[in-house]
Amino acid sequence: MSYQGNPCWYELGTGDLDAAQAFYGAVLGWEIADAGMKDFPYLLARSGGEMVAGMMSLAEQEFAPPPNWLIYFAVDDCDRTAGEIARASGRVMRGPADIPGTGRFAIAADPQGAVFGILEPDMSGMSAEDIARAERGEGAFDQRKDGHGNWHELMSSDPEAGFAFYAGLFGWTKGEAMDMGPMGSYQLFRHKGTDIGGMMGLGNAPMPVWLPYFGANGIVGAISRVKAAGGSVSHGPVEVPGGAFIAVCTDPQGAWFALVGPREHTA
Repeated sequence: MSYQGNPCWYELGTGDLDAAQAFYGAVLGWEIADAGMKDFPYLLARSGGEMVAGMMSLAEQEFAPPPNWLIYFAVDDCDRTAGEIARASGRVMRGPADIPGTGRFAIAADPQGAVFGILEPDMSGMSAEDIARAERGEGAFDQRKDGHGNWHELMSSDPEAGFAFYAGLFGWTKGEAMDMGPMGSYQLFRHKGTDIGGMMGLGNAPMPVWLPYFGANGIVGAISRVKAAGGSVSHGPVEVPGGAFIAVCTDPQGAWFALVGPREHTA
């Protein structure tokens, strides 16, 4: 059994937890509630009853980054993978450390500087059904369900080196590569035979970064909800290969995220 390389969690760091709860509840239909962590405000977002994301405040953190989404990838052994990150010229920024009842985590940056998380799940409290779902890569990331993580995009100063780094860590393989003209190539990457994201040059990004895409049934309607809730849309709706539409957005606090799904709502 191996979880290595499964996208498994999405975490928002924000300056205003109440505003973030209202925004993402309106845009994605998430049900968001306090996780009940002592002395540490942390919100859990559910879609269709399934946990998909966490939210934490950056307000009192010293040297906190701007509001951002962090993508976590599951690993079989957090300490071992953290060592592999360091040996591959990445940087372990926090951890490894335990989260009671959840698992062992670390936050790292790849050699080009894009930040991501790793999580070794705590199996002790999981049912056989939950374990089977986790092994299949289902959970917070599920390309068949709205409101779940759907796609993961790396913008990098050296996407070829970035792919080599993550392939070495997670066993990802290359999918199709698409020519984007002056912007270079858009390289799809696969986990267990399924395309789960793409890697490209920096484009308009000021620094290397991961961008999470969440599924939305009807991108035009989702864009309207983003704007009505005080967010902004920088790109979209745009059709992508395969017939889906995307929109790249920021929430009212400035955290970047993207949406993917059909152009109009489908039954």
